[in-house]
Amino acid sequence: MTTHATPSWYDQHVLPYLVDFACGMPMIQSQRRKVIPLAAGRVLEVGIGTGLNLKFYDTSKVSSLVGVDPAAQMHALAQRRSLQAGLPVELVQLSAESLPLDSASFDCVVCTYTLCSIDDPFAALREMRRVLKPNGRLLFAEHGLAPDAAVVHWQKRIEPYWRKLAGGCRLTRDVPELLGDAGFQLQSDAAYVSWPKTLGYNYWGEAKPF
Repeated sequence: MTTHATPSWYDQHVLPYLVDFACGMPMIQSQRRKVIPLAAGRVLEVGIGTGLNLKFYDTSKVSSLVGVDPAAQMHALAQRRSLQAGLPVELVQLSAESLPLDSASFDCVVCTYTLCSIDDPFAALREMRRVLKPNGRLLFAEHGLAPDAAVVHWQKRIEPYWRKLAGGCRLTRDVPELLGDAGFQLQSDAAYVSWPKTLGYNYWGEAKPF
């Protein structure tokens, strides 16, 4: 049986609303809108959080949706948004690094603004690849390592402090490298989409197992 550490008062009562506010800003919602409507069939959303993606799904394309997130304190907001969107979701308190789900059982995996806070993103991506059908797709929108040395310098300097405030969020994850190492072929874009640049370099698109 998987056990979960009791969250701190900050993690329980403040962090869900802080994350919901930050990840619900217009420029981030615009990024979600680019990829979420592409999801179809049996869908797994990794790091569903407070359910900010739910309103962007095309309900005519999705046959079922499973949402996993280790932070159970965020599930209430996600459930509320599920009802608002008219899209039932099975919410499960799970860590992405070890998914007790059948191999090759999902048509689509969705992962948005999640890889930054997973302790072992490579293991999580390997699990996403495992549960995907051979012709399945991983749809993603993430922030991460910037291409400019000056920005990377500041990303590295503030990351230890940012992690404490933002639920373990890292600023220096190289998303394309992680996806490639985990066995995915990418069709993606990247650009600064928000300010400050240390937080604003985004990658988005789809990846397929190879």
